[in-house]
Amino acid sequence: MDGVLLDSTPAVARVWAGWALEHGFDPKETARRAQGRPSISTVRELLPNADHEAENREIERREMADLDGVIPLPGALSLLQSLPPDRWTIATSSTHPLALVRLRAGGLPIPKRLITASDVQRGKPDPEPYLKAAASLGLAPQDCLVVEDAPAGIRAGKSSGARVLALRTTVSAAELAGAGADWIARDLSDLELLSPASDGNLVLRIAALP
Repeated sequence: MDGVLLDSTPAVARVWAGWALEHGFDPKETARRAQGRPSISTVRELLPNADHEAENREIERREMADLDGVIPLPGALSLLQSLPPDRWTIATSSTHPLALVRLRAGGLPIPKRLITASDVQRGKPDPEPYLKAAASLGLAPQDCLVVEDAPAGIRAGKSSGARVLALRTTVSAAELAGAGADWIARDLSDLELLSPASDGNLVLRIAALP
């Protein structure tokens, strides 16, 4: 969701910077560590002796309150509108309430099945989010395409057995390739849905990088 469908980077950076400063951590390093993972994973690593659930609730509260600059990324709305509703879903490290708030803020459709940090025991880079996402669509992971922007998410997608298209919306192409991405594009405007194949599969065309 974040970094693929929505540009929430400024809001996320503001929230984590404020939290990091309050706890004596480097804001940039903290935001980098939190990228593409459930927030509670970062809290547990940085504050092993804290009340993790309470800290996580506070971060979620701040993220739900800060929606300034949360907008759709190029190509996101048009691609989602072109896909059959029962053939796509979202697997996000955000909690369910936060995911709904951000999708609505960005004016994007909400899938029938939504896999969030609230629905898994192990977040990205563990494959559980994408295994559950594939199951929710009635598909094998090998028959799915994961679209990601962060190394943790790419590793989760690859570990699930899916193929991964990575977008250069958050980190460099070198980092995306290093995490194991099968293809790399600029953003979703480089992805086009063609006519379904005779076997019922969706056919997508990815523009070549300049």
